[in-house]
Amino acid sequence: MGKFAVIAILVTSLLVGGGIWYAQTRGYYAPADGPVTLTLASPDGALTTLPAQNVEAIISNASPLGFRACFQHLLDVSTLGAEIPVILRTDPGPTIAPDWFDCYDAGYVGELLTSGEAVAYTAYPNVAYGVDRVVALTGDGRGWAWNELNDCGRKAYDGTPVGEACPDRETYEPLIEGSL
Repeated sequence: MGKFAVIAILVTSLLVGGGIWYAQTRGYYAPADGPVTLTLASPDGALTTLPAQNVEAIISNASPLGFRACFQHLLDVSTLGAEIPVILRTDPGPTIAPDWFDCYDAGYVGELLTSGEAVAYTAYPNVAYGVDRVVALTGDGRGWAWNELNDCGRKAYDGTPVGEACPDRETYEPLIEGSL
């Protein structure tokens, strides 16, 4: 009887562990269906469509932070800021993607940002309430995108009053991918 109990506990543990692994790496993520919104935001609120091709993207149905994308862009990055107004991200934090999403490596993107080979910009402010879309672009035409909390999101989720600079949560409408 004792052996049966031990085997039952081990099998149950393996099944639960497998379920948790699947949920975290596969279950909550899916390839993005249809067009993905990739833009560059300007300080005055205008959006410039990012000329992107070969876009691969995943989304999470559980969190707005679950978006990741890789793409190639046809943009002369030397025009950003001068000819095309943009919002630089001072402390971007590429978020880790599931292992099966091969084109996106948060550590590598972070190294490119640290070395200056890539520069991060706000792509779309408040893509979801308190969440901005961020893009990192290199001069050789590579690009990555992810969603990260903005100041409103950090305040909203830690319980601090959000203040007047944040959108009204009652009337806020999130971005619908491909709607621009």
